[in-house]
Amino acid sequence: MKTIAQIAAELQGYDPQALKAADVNAFLDRLVEPVAETEELPLFGALGRVLARDVVSPLSVPPHDNSAMDGYAFAGAQLAKGQPLTLRVVGTALAGKAWVGRVAAGECVKIMTGAIMPTGLDTVVPQEFTTAGDGEHITIAADVLQPGDNRRFKGEDLMQGGVALARGELLTPAALGLVASLGLPTVTVARRLRVAYFSTGDEILSLGEAPREGAVYDSNRYTVFGLLTRLGVEVIDLGVVRDEPALLEAAFRQAAQQADAIITSGGVSVGEADHTRTMMKKLGDVAFWRIAMRPGRPMAVGRIAATESQEKTGSSAYPESASSYQNDIDPAPSARSGAVLFGLPGNPVAVMVTFLAFVHPALLRMMGSRRAAPPLLRARCTEPLRKKPGRTEYQRGLVTTAADGTLQVRTTGNQGSGVLSSMVQANGLIVLHHGQGNVAVGDMVDVMVFDGVI
Repeated sequence: MKTIAQIAAELQGYDPQALKAADVNAFLDRLVEPVAETEELPLFGALGRVLARDVVSPLSVPPHDNSAMDGYAFAGAQLAKGQPLTLRVVGTALAGKAWVGRVAAGECVKIMTGAIMPTGLDTVVPQEFTTAGDGEHITIAADVLQPGDNRRFKGEDLMQGGVALARGELLTPAALGLVASLGLPTVTVARRLRVAYFSTGDEILSLGEAPREGAVYDSNRYTVFGLLTRLGVEVIDLGVVRDEPALLEAAFRQAAQQADAIITSGGVSVGEADHTRTMMKKLGDVAFWRIAMRPGRPMAVGRIAATESQEKTGSSAYPESASSYQNDIDPAPSARSGAVLFGLPGNPVAVMVTFLAFVHPALLRMMGSRRAAPPLLRARCTEPLRKKPGRTEYQRGLVTTAADGTLQVRTTGNQGSGVLSSMVQANGLIVLHHGQGNVAVGDMVDVMVFDGVI
């Protein structure tokens, strides 16, 4: 396991006070490791989980050559260019059982979709491409198909002994159906990732507390909960932790003991008067960054140690307002080296942007997923955007379809990092890259869409 210093030494031009957004994921890729534990689950319980072992096909799919549609099966060599073909119908092949018999030249078999192709036959003409004759014959019009058309080959989807799904595959509805098509009732998946999170600061109010001057209600806790739940991890909610050393230490200790990753919001800016940064340094190997991005410049990453003597902490270590949300989760094995830390900024939009840009792909890697980050889409900007080269900007955008069918995008208004309402209105982030300057109306820009992520 590499230290922060070792990872930093591997990255050319690493500068924690002016880190390019494009370099953050490279750092995190070296910092995090996939969970090693696995479990076997029935298919109905495996949606959204990550395969821990290749699924090897025990059979071929389809198991036989079969018809791709309702029609008539015959030997395609009888087709002649520019000439119709008349055939005598000698039987019917139904799905689910093989048709027994011989088919001579000039003959065909009526066949249903999915039925096994009779021996010697390799082509199916759809019923609508034929005309009936005297009740025993059909005629195929000239040049409506080629030999071999409408025939599914044995194993054309999956061949027996081949890898049907590779380790690291995220089990989507389609993947579950594929496993079921192989007759397999269970799959081996990576143990569900455990992520603990809490908000910090004396100015943060939990829901149910009375308003007070200078204080704000905690929105980050709920957006982070939503982001983690969509990702499919096991969520450990530690609520709001006041800016007191004893409470912060207890929260970090409990989180490191129970979770694989810790997410905090607030307390990572340079010069802040709270104790969060101090406690991160005390308990772990942590780097504090000033990323060349907007929003979300301050961020902390590293590891918080898990101590063997640490007991599971009761809810009494936290404000009463948070205790009802804590999960009753047993501590992870004490031999664990601790948890990966993601210390996010305090502003609500900055929390979401840094999560989507950096934490989301890192957690996927920890889950064992080999799924790549969603591709950026290209859209035409319908308004001018001011941008200085030298930092990456993520502006909240609304992507729509223009009259000509192309994608277009505009901002959702006020881009302040505390304006959460503009994030609610957005369906993606306009990504303005590090070296990019001002954007004119009609320029193409990259967009990170939210659908399927948040």
